[in-house]
Amino acid sequence: MDLTLIQRTLPFFLEAAWVTVHVSLLALLLGLLVAIVLVAARLSGFFLLRCLARVYISVFRGTPCLVQLFLLYFGGPQIGLELEPFSAGVIGLGLNIAAYMAESIRGAISNVDPGQVEAARSIGFGKGQTLWLITLPQTAKLMIRPLGVNAVALIKGSALVSTISVVELSYTAQRFISSTYKPFEIFTVSAILYIAMVYTVRLMVDHLDKRFAAK
Repeated sequence: MDLTLIQRTLPFFLEAAWVTVHVSLLALLLGLLVAIVLVAARLSGFFLLRCLARVYISVFRGTPCLVQLFLLYFGGPQIGLELEPFSAGVIGLGLNIAAYMAESIRGAISNVDPGQVEAARSIGFGKGQTLWLITLPQTAKLMIRPLGVNAVALIKGSALVSTISVVELSYTAQRFISSTYKPFEIFTVSAILYIAMVYTVRLMVDHLDKRFAAK
């Protein structure tokens, strides 16, 4: 193993790892916001909103994320939507993970005590108010693990944004392999950094899970 090569390239990999974290975090936040809207639509009393939410979830879960990224980044300019690679990566990953998070949130909501929902409705809360003020806050504990799973999926899935020229870990690894012809060392460093990020998420999830369980 060429330790000198690893030492020389490590600063570049650390910088790329931060880009990976940045993309994943922003995509997770976007996905969570979109997922909440999707859940509200799925539980809405309006038939059209329920149908639109179902179509969104079916389309984004039924097509590869890579195809969605290509449509957004390469196809976007044809309809007047021009995005920088970083922005396209965040939006593409966020919209994709939202479809999975919406189903996780909806499952967590179904585990909330129906009596509390009925009590909120009996004191005059509308369906939307009940969802935002009563149901969603109580699903927070149930959503810790699924959010952790989605965060890990985003970290690993962020490698896809290398295909639209976002300089994250996978893109950096490919660039150094093409110039050094030493894939073992390069992929080893990349894998270690991915493992470190995933393990950090796992520790955070475990900490939050224990904290909520203690209450």
